[in-house]
Amino acid sequence: MDDLTPVRLRDGTEAFVVPLLPANREALREEYEHLSAETRFDRFLAPVPTLTDTMLDHLVCEVDGVDHVALVLLVITPDGTERPVGLARIIRYRNDPSVADVAVTVVDDWHGRGVATALLEVLMQHRPRGVSRIVTLVNASNRASLAMLRRLGEIEVSKPESGVQVVTVTLPDGADSASAGPGRVDAGALALEDSPLRRHDPPSPAPLPLAGDPDRPGASRR
Repeated sequence: MDDLTPVRLRDGTEAFVVPLLPANREALREEYEHLSAETRFDRFLAPVPTLTDTMLDHLVCEVDGVDHVALVLLVITPDGTERPVGLARIIRYRNDPSVADVAVTVVDDWHGRGVATALLEVLMQHRPRGVSRIVTLVNASNRASLAMLRRLGEIEVSKPESGVQVVTVTLPDGADSASAGPGRVDAGALALEDSPLRRHDPPSPAPLPLAGDPDRPGASRR
């Protein structure tokens, strides 16, 4: 993707989306620790107070821009500095190249302003080529995640098990991530925060894996 995609948030804020870089590793660790306990729980469906080195290896170092795409949304603060306020990622499942998992995390004081909407729109433009379905685990009480996934395409939602639902989204036919052109994104009217990304193998609501296992639960959140 282009290094920078300008976006306009639902509240009119001008921002831009950039790829997550290896240099962002420690910033990601620090910003995660500033999230509320609720936001961190929604990310991994488990209490995960800090990101371990193993998790950061997966969240940052394994981003290749092909099968694992991670994007950061930045806003300009009044003093002119860039502040990351959201992160979205999509990871292709190893056992089925047509299926991927997705996650969007937004810092708490930017919830409800359209950050996740804008991030997700850019992420879908740059999703791994050939991906036609999203399969993910969602906290059954997280209505924002379910609303976000419904905007992507036709969905099937499993019955809750231990408070978790498996959601499958069939993406509409259209341009693949790699073929989508650059341009300004204007976030829609619905603010969508905190969609969980869990693992690379097809999710099952029980038993839940340990959040520190880089092959299963946690990959791309902030």
